[in-house]
Amino acid sequence: MLQFGIDLGGTKTEIIVLDPKGNTLLRERTTTPTHSYDAIVANITAMVESAASRLSCNDFSLGIGIPGAVSPASGLIKNANTTCLIGRDLQGDLQKQLHPLLQRPLVLANDADCFALSEASDGSGAGFASVFAVIIGTGCGGGWVINGRLLSGPNAIAGEWGHNPLLWREASDTEIDCYCGQKGCLETLLSGPGLRQQAAQETGLSLSAQEWNTLAEQQDPQAQTVLARYYRRLAKALAGVINLIDPHVIVLGGGVSNLPGIYQEVPKLWAEYVFSDSVSTPLKQALHGDSSGVRGAAWLGAAAC
Repeated sequence: MLQFGIDLGGTKTEIIVLDPKGNTLLRERTTTPTHSYDAIVANITAMVESAASRLSCNDFSLGIGIPGAVSPASGLIKNANTTCLIGRDLQGDLQKQLHPLLQRPLVLANDADCFALSEASDGSGAGFASVFAVIIGTGCGGGWVINGRLLSGPNAIAGEWGHNPLLWREASDTEIDCYCGQKGCLETLLSGPGLRQQAAQETGLSLSAQEWNTLAEQQDPQAQTVLARYYRRLAKALAGVINLIDPHVIVLGGGVSNLPGIYQEVPKLWAEYVFSDSVSTPLKQALHGDSSGVRGAAWLGAAAC
């Protein structure tokens, strides 16, 4: 049996096909049509059908990582920053579209959970008893893996770190409206769009994380200040996690995790906020990069069969 995985992201949708040993047989991306729920369903359906046809595969599992969660109460999507998904039966609609090609149960999970499972299994979190894995990209979410198993709860929100407020706020930390209805969520400060928007409030310039980093490397003082404030916000947010559950390792993924200064600066800063005389928690970048979430989705689907 082959293992199909889909990572439904805010900007791209990716498919991967793994053999039983975890070797990659196919990996492709398309742009996510975030304007339309029906277009998202059609896009995923076409990607799965194309992959199955090209690999002459008629027996496969399918897991999908989504930027939200399936409500245990209704079975519909909730908490999705791709807001056209909210209130929709994505699992049921895809199962109908892919029938009879897909003969096994379709599994949906939060994209950060898929990312956490991948990195804990054979990535930067492998070998650690507890892993807190964070995606700081289009959105800002987290997932917990304890002794190799995803941590879940009755509300399907374990690891929803991005929709907590920033601890130890300063005057420069603008409380920007979040799509969830609250103000000042971590996602509005630490995600890629959040960094851009927060920096624009401070400087009047709308630049990406990588553009700010390039300027900082050129010794631009304004860019250095923007990144220094970002690193301190991230340090405070992760210090709160360490104080709460003390993970054995924290793994970062998503586009913003590529800022090289994170791994030097944040551990220096979080010691001020962690309730301990020393902090030995490793902070690591994802080993599998931007393919980690889709790999986790594939494994999650196979495990359900």
